[in-house]
Amino acid sequence: MEKAIEKIISRPVQPGMVGDGFRVYHYFPGGPISQRRISPFLMLDFAAEFEFPPSQQLRGVDVHPHKGFETVTIAYQGAVEHHDSAGNHGIIYPGEVQWMTAGSGILHKEYHEREFSSKGGKFEMIQLWVNLPARFKGEAPHYQALTNDIIREVALPEDQGVVRIIAGNYNGINGPANTYTPINLWDVRIKKGTDLQVSIEEIHTTAILILHGQVAINGTTVPEHHMALFGQEGTEINIHASKDAVLLVMSGEPIDEPIASYGPFVMNTQAELMKAMEEFRAGKFGTLD
Repeated sequence: MEKAIEKIISRPVQPGMVGDGFRVYHYFPGGPISQRRISPFLMLDFAAEFEFPPSQQLRGVDVHPHKGFETVTIAYQGAVEHHDSAGNHGIIYPGEVQWMTAGSGILHKEYHEREFSSKGGKFEMIQLWVNLPARFKGEAPHYQALTNDIIREVALPEDQGVVRIIAGNYNGINGPANTYTPINLWDVRIKKGTDLQVSIEEIHTTAILILHGQVAINGTTVPEHHMALFGQEGTEINIHASKDAVLLVMSGEPIDEPIASYGPFVMNTQAELMKAMEEFRAGKFGTLD
């Protein structure tokens, strides 16, 4: 049985700036998509391809906190660097992913990598926030650096494209990300004329973002920079590429718990949210210059 499209979300009319280095289109939450409806996901920002001029000043987002969830940063073009209050530092390049579990609370900053910044160039990325169940919100903060050498790929027949498995399972192949709840995250790159059928667990919240190109999903045209949100019934999704296309397929088992969120804090109750803000103000997330 096909998993029917519930609605197609157009790209927001105007991008917004996160800091001075991330020019993003915000897809959810907001409008028709609440955090409860999109669970276990919380937020999706798409920094569509944009040419940044050379700069000796590193563009990005200065020190800020997170607690109670995970941030997943996927680099398509350009390079992103980060530091945090636990002493971690890393850089992700095109095709790579930084998966940060904020857990009990952390400070970090993220910005254009120095060499990319000095030369300028095309920058494109996604940041996806993933919720943590209540029992894992106190986990010690940590990172998973999902580099190109460990992200599993499945080549499609007749050189029609590739499915890169960041998390979850595609056709029996597991991605490298360790997740706290069942999640699929696939970077799909297919050529014009390709027909691709994927199977998703029936109970999963499922969405597909079209980064480049145009596809028909279960017979419905989904243009570039649009996102298809699916109902939970059914398992089969049929994709036909009418142009060369790059897609992000995301699905996950909903977390059936209350959500109390304020900015970079995501907890289960208002009391927990207040405590998180108090911990941040008291310096319990550490320090970072």
